Amino acid sequence: MKTSNTRSIALARAQLDAKEISAVELTQEYLEVIKEQNTNINAFLEVYDDAIAHARIADERIQNGTASVLTGIPIALKDNIVYSGHRVSAGSKMLEQYIAPYSATVVNALISDGAVLLGRTNMDEFALGSSTENSAFGVTHNPYDTTRVPGGTSGGSAAAVAAGMCVAALGSDTGGSVRQPASFCGVVGLKPTYGTVSRYGLIAAASSLDQIGTLSQTVADARLLYGVITGHDVHDSTSLPNGFYTDNRTVKKIGVPRAFLEKGVDPDVLAQFNASLDALKQSGIEIIDIDIPALAHSLAAYYIINPAEVSSNLSRFDGIRYGFSHDADTVRGIYEESRGMGFGKEARRRIMIGAYVLSSGYVDAYYRKALSVRDMIRDQMVEAFKDIDCIATPTAPTPAYVIGEKEDPLAMYAGDIFTVPVNLTGVPALSVPMGTVTRSSSQLPVGIQFITPHGTEDALLSLGEKFEQVRS
Repeated sequence: MKTSNTRSIALARAQLDAKEISAVELTQEYLEVIKEQNTNINAFLEVYDDAIAHARIADERIQNGTASVLTGIPIALKDNIVYSGHRVSAGSKMLEQYIAPYSATVVNALISDGAVLLGRTNMDEFALGSSTENSAFGVTHNPYDTTRVPGGTSGGSAAAVAAGMCVAALGSDTGGSVRQPASFCGVVGLKPTYGTVSRYGLIAAASSLDQIGTLSQTVADARLLYGVITGHDVHDSTSLPNGFYTDNRTVKKIGVPRAFLEKGVDPDVLAQFNASLDALKQSGIEIIDIDIPALAHSLAAYYIINPAEVSSNLSRFDGIRYGFSHDADTVRGIYEESRGMGFGKEARRRIMIGAYVLSSGYVDAYYRKALSVRDMIRDQMVEAFKDIDCIATPTAPTPAYVIGEKEDPLAMYAGDIFTVPVNLTGVPALSVPMGTVTRSSSQLPVGIQFITPHGTEDALLSLGEKFEQVRS
């Protein structure tokens, strides 16, 4: 049921500047699509009641000649990016009634540029999951086949873009949470270099892994969005100074970790991936096989580091200070009832795993060992980039799967195998649609992932734009 009502930022910009459509009319058009489709897809948790008011302000800017690249463009926010005076829940009952007292830096950047914020999109609770089945507010459905997941945790944002409910959206990527749903929903997902986009105002899951990213129709749109939201932020201690990285390479040589690709990739996905590499090779890019042995340990390291940081970050939700609270006779009882009822299964699972690996008897055996493995993966990836300009893999080993199919959490975690090394090492990565595969009469999109060194977003996006041309 994927809609044909999809337009790029560039097309919308041209239509607005030519006065073919006003920002109010454009916003109303997308609000109508949300009204028509959201019941079946459940991509939006809320539509902001001030969207039209912001569209009127955008029209004034267009009329007086002060429009910027995003002025009047309808954009959605993942439900873990705070917007002052608006509800934000991180997909959890724990924050169901929470109203943000301030705006994220990226939200202020969008508003300053004149974007129209349409609403907040569904997500796995506290960005924990890979399918958007773990939301406290219902499952999001894939617009290509509503019996299937859109991916996660930014599944609501990806589905909204794919279904034409917004021009573009912001998500967050902790272990592939922008790129994997981009692959499942046939859109472009950019995970920037860690520290190049401020995390101030992003509700934390795993602080050393989280990074705000973009979901869009085209790579050119990802470039435009990234240009608006990137930059140093004094409010974020992990924000990098502007110009911190100076690598100005272009992509001439792509490395493919063939041994790593033997980890259960669907044959149809692998066929599309090999066809994509052939197209790139014909365009003049050299494709070579490489070996990064430590990648084999990335999933295990990630699922120790992630729960450890989740356990720490979510400890603030105790039923006392803010968020969901359930009465009990003792303070401990309030903690137990509030956290037991306020968190869903996946959040509780990761909190318990994280508490275990951080406990005094196991912190050396598990957590510190995982940090050592993380360093090893980073070192080997840096070494690989001395001989190549980019690493390519499928974004995910399979297309979108049927809702409820991955009841075993370990089976779901395995789907992150190609995306988690990027977050462990902090490098940028891009998922671009590379074709479709057939499942039960549905044509399901699949994506290719490009990974480049720290701070090389320009080279990464240029490669993505080239790939769109050679595979069109």
